[in-house]
Amino acid sequence: MKFLRPNLPVYASSLEIAWYFIFRAICVAIFIFLLAPVLVIIPLSFNAESFFSFTSGMLKLDPAAYSLKWYRDIFTNGMAAPEAPFSLAWLADSWARSQWMLALKNSVIVGIFATLLATTLGTLAAVGLSRPDMPFRGPIMGMLISPMIVPIVITATGMFFFFSKIGLAQTYTGLIMAHALLGTPFVVITVTATLTSFDRSLIRAAANLGANPLTAFFKVQMPLIMPGVISGGLFAFVTSFDEVVVVLFLAEPEQRTIPRQMWSGLREQVSPTILAVATILVILSFILLSSLEISRRRLEKMKLEPSA
Repeated sequence: MKFLRPNLPVYASSLEIAWYFIFRAICVAIFIFLLAPVLVIIPLSFNAESFFSFTSGMLKLDPAAYSLKWYRDIFTNGMAAPEAPFSLAWLADSWARSQWMLALKNSVIVGIFATLLATTLGTLAAVGLSRPDMPFRGPIMGMLISPMIVPIVITATGMFFFFSKIGLAQTYTGLIMAHALLGTPFVVITVTATLTSFDRSLIRAAANLGANPLTAFFKVQMPLIMPGVISGGLFAFVTSFDEVVVVLFLAEPEQRTIPRQMWSGLREQVSPTILAVATILVILSFILLSSLEISRRRLEKMKLEPSA
C-alpha cells in the first residue's frame, strides 16, 4: 500500500492517486516522443551497410551487421593515405586533411571565441539591465533578445550584407561575431534571471568597505552569479556549435563547421557517417545539459543558504 501512495498524503483520495500515476505516465510518453527520433540514430550509426534504415541483420542482433567503419570514416574521409597503419603520421594526416576534422576544428574555434565574446557582452548587459535606475530597460532588453525572435534567415541575410560592406564576410572574425550575436541573448536571459535573486546590499556593503565598482563586481557579485554565467555560456556555445544558416551565408568552404559539413553531406553524398557524427553530438549535448543541471542545482543551493 505504501508503494501505491508515494509522496502523497495519507488523506489523498483514489482520484488523486490515479492522477498521480496518469500524470507521470503522460510525462514519460512525452519524453519518449521527444527523444525517440534522436535516440534511433545511435544504433543506425553502427550499421555495416550504407543504409539509413535497420537491416534484417541489425534487427536479428547479428554482430556482423554492426560496424564502426562510419566512425572511422570521420577520421579518414579526405586523408591522403587512409589505409596506412595507425601512427602519429596517420593522425597528422587525419588532422590536416580529413573533412570532418577540419569542420570540427572550425566548430570548436568559432564556438569557443564566440562563447567568450557572447558571455562577456551578455553578462555586462545583464548587470546593467539589473540596475534599478537603468533607463529604457524594456526596449533595450527587447533589442538584445531580438536575435532569438527574428527568423534566422532574415538575421543571416542582414549579417551577410552588413559584413560584406565592412569586409568581414567570409572571414573567421565575421563568423565569430555572427555566432556571438546569436548566443548573446541566451546569456542575457540566463544571467538576468540569476540577478533577480542577487542581494544588491552586498554591493553597497563592499562600497562602504572601500571597494571600487570593479572590485565589488569581481570579488562580490561575479562569484554569486557565476552559475548563471556558466549556464549562459554553455547555451551560447551550443547555439554556435549547432548553427548552420549563418555559416551558409558567411563562411567559405574552408570555414565550414560540423553542421555545415552535415548539410553538405546530405546534399552531396548520403553517408551514415552523418549518423555517427550526430551520435557524437548527442553525447556532447548530454554532457553540456548535465553541466547545466549541475550549475542550476548549485544556484538553487546558493539561494537556500542565506535562509538556512
